[in-house]
Amino acid sequence: MKQLDYIVVGLGIAGISFCEQLQKNDKRFIVIDSGEDGSTAKSGGVFNPTVLKRFTAAWNAAAFFPVAKKFYGTISENLESHILQETPVLRIFKCVEEQNNWSVATDKRELQNFLSSEFLKNSNSAIEAPFGFGEVLGTGQIKTKKLLSGYREFLNAQDVLLSETFQYELLQQKESKVFYKDFSASKIIFAEGAKVVENPFFPKHAIVGNKGEYVIIKAPDLNLEALLKGPVYVIPMGNDIYKVGATYSRDDYSLNPTESAKDEILSKLKTCINYSFEVVGQTAGVRPTTRDHRPLLGAWEEHSNLVFFNGLGSRGFLMAPLLAVILYKHLEDDVPLLKEMNIKRARTWKKI
Repeated sequence: MKQLDYIVVGLGIAGISFCEQLQKNDKRFIVIDSGEDGSTAKSGGVFNPTVLKRFTAAWNAAAFFPVAKKFYGTISENLESHILQETPVLRIFKCVEEQNNWSVATDKRELQNFLSSEFLKNSNSAIEAPFGFGEVLGTGQIKTKKLLSGYREFLNAQDVLLSETFQYELLQQKESKVFYKDFSASKIIFAEGAKVVENPFFPKHAIVGNKGEYVIIKAPDLNLEALLKGPVYVIPMGNDIYKVGATYSRDDYSLNPTESAKDEILSKLKTCINYSFEVVGQTAGVRPTTRDHRPLLGAWEEHSNLVFFNGLGSRGFLMAPLLAVILYKHLEDDVPLLKEMNIKRARTWKKI
């Protein structure tokens, strides 16, 4: 039996971030992942520390943002692949009132490094934006396919990746160890995203599945390089292809694209895009959200070596790198987890 420090289940952004901590600290580990696309693969890959509906900073953005920027720079070097493309987000102003609200927001300390105080005029005839744009600084797009495929190759080269579906019935606990097939480890990290609802050791009520759908369009006349945020995100993918969305459907774990979501997205898109486009695809994923919109880290008292890294919702790319550091220090150095991210707070949540 091979002796390890950790077994990691799941290789989305949470799993990758925790693996980086294990690599950095010379820990012995194995990753088990089926290779099926999860929420990381299906997401738009937008890296943004702000909430542009209300012109506010995302939770704890000042702490998460610099760690994430450094993380994606480092992982790009290690994988020899351009993972983060720094691109501004242009927020369409709907009216003068929104311009005024933006100006007020730029004076707030937590937003000064993220929101430009200068308004941008619209010079793209394909975009309907008579009141111009507000520019979000330091943002960009994570190249999710490059990240996921590159990291799998990286782990395969080290012979630490099992490309298979995890079988919960084979997991055993004995004293201070966990055992799975031919491996034993001190801890197992479940970084499964919304699939954690299939995990028999996880309380189903602690995660709220939130389905998001995107429509893929081809628009040769759009000529857009920045990330555009109006009633939907318009995300350049190259070669005149754009990913547009997303929808939000609470308590929905299905992965089939729907006509209703397509109609909703296209209806919103047509309010901000003047030129014709062609729909060439549609995709759906499920975000692992929580009822208080905070992550779930740590273990239950009765299974202290079964650890969860979940609940990242739609901010996984921003939060995961620092949360991985926090979780690692908790497990290795017994640094307490903040109550607002500790999974044990879910004990008080009633089942819905």
